[in-house]
Amino acid sequence: MSDLAISEAAGIDRHPPISRRQVAAAVAGNALEFYDFTTYAYFAVQIGHVFFPRHTPFVSLMLSLVTFGAGFILRPIGSIVIGQFADKAGRRPAMLFSFALMGVAILGLALTPCYASIGPLAPALVLVCRLTQGFALGGEVGPTTAFLVEASPPERRGFYGSWQSGSQNLASIVGGLVGVSLAALAGPASLEAWGWRVAFLLGALALPFGLILRRTLPETLHRAEPPHLSHPQAPTIAAHARVIILGLALIAGATVSTYAFSFMTTYAIAHLHMAAGISLGATLANGAFGLIGALAGGALSDRYGRKALMIWPRILFLGATWPAYFLMVRNHDAVTLLTATAVLALLSNLTVAAVLVAITESLRKEIRGVAMGAVYATAVAVFGGTTQPAIEGIIHLTGDPVSPAWYVMGFTAIALAASVMMRETALVSHPRGRASRES
Repeated sequence: MSDLAISEAAGIDRHPPISRRQVAAAVAGNALEFYDFTTYAYFAVQIGHVFFPRHTPFVSLMLSLVTFGAGFILRPIGSIVIGQFADKAGRRPAMLFSFALMGVAILGLALTPCYASIGPLAPALVLVCRLTQGFALGGEVGPTTAFLVEASPPERRGFYGSWQSGSQNLASIVGGLVGVSLAALAGPASLEAWGWRVAFLLGALALPFGLILRRTLPETLHRAEPPHLSHPQAPTIAAHARVIILGLALIAGATVSTYAFSFMTTYAIAHLHMAAGISLGATLANGAFGLIGALAGGALSDRYGRKALMIWPRILFLGATWPAYFLMVRNHDAVTLLTATAVLALLSNLTVAAVLVAITESLRKEIRGVAMGAVYATAVAVFGGTTQPAIEGIIHLTGDPVSPAWYVMGFTAIALAASVMMRETALVSHPRGRASRES
């Protein structure tokens, strides 16, 4: 049964198909976020030396990571302020504002003088930049995910929504390649002095292009919803309490694994004692296989439903996590590091698009921007912002580099339980040739 036939059978009012340019504009902010994140994670040691000089390397690295995590504090506030703006004024103006603010923050970090030049003012300015970045990113996901879901054909929402997470992985690849190139061109001293700044400035180059693209987006706030979706009658947060609670659990599981694997390069250098060039391969493997998993998971969720893609890959991921960490620690070689990272990234990302789209589809349009943004930002702020310091702290306390596996598995189990309790929202085609929503 064709996509058009599915839509006609469900009585869906079709709009002009969303273009690749519009998809790129929508996900540009998410891509910039993860480019920024990958770059910071890769250069966390250098940033620690520049802004947080301490006699103990562990303390310097922890201060660098905690400052990065501080940016997550303002994410929930940004999600509420910018999300409400998106639900009232429209998706496009909210997306323009959040993206511009992100550009200011990433430029500010790249241009902040070092501690040796201006003393304690340097880490204070870095903290302001991370807080600004967090506020902007908190307001980015709700409006952009709402736009992708509302602008795409209902029978393709999973695939188009998958570019939200797919862009993160693509940005991780680009960030990893930039890191590799800078490491090859600059020695350790130059990398610490200016190399990491170049990486952030390259990311800031996306700012004018992203703003130009976003100015051309259609407004989707007032488009009619597909009739196969059932929402709570009242457009209030209280009426959506079930979806919000389950959404927090789902995003928590996804974000812990995402940030744990994005930390894999630093983990391999600090705890597997592998060379920086080899360790950076983990970032590239995470991005490449995460991209494949994200796009495949989104497309499959359109065919087989959101719940199937939220449950089955997560079960496989739960079973693979501890063996993957155990083998990385035991073998200490590049093949095991890259293979383990690739398998875990693939399985983890197969679920992400289904999660994001299912939560968004479950929310009424009148509160979709603020509610989706608040769910995502809160879960990421509480769990994503603490994942890297938590992993570093757990290893430091236990002396066991395999211990992060249990942390990841615990949150995966919580997300798996929430997946089972979520309602199906996908428009699926059954063999008998009709469109329906499974419950």
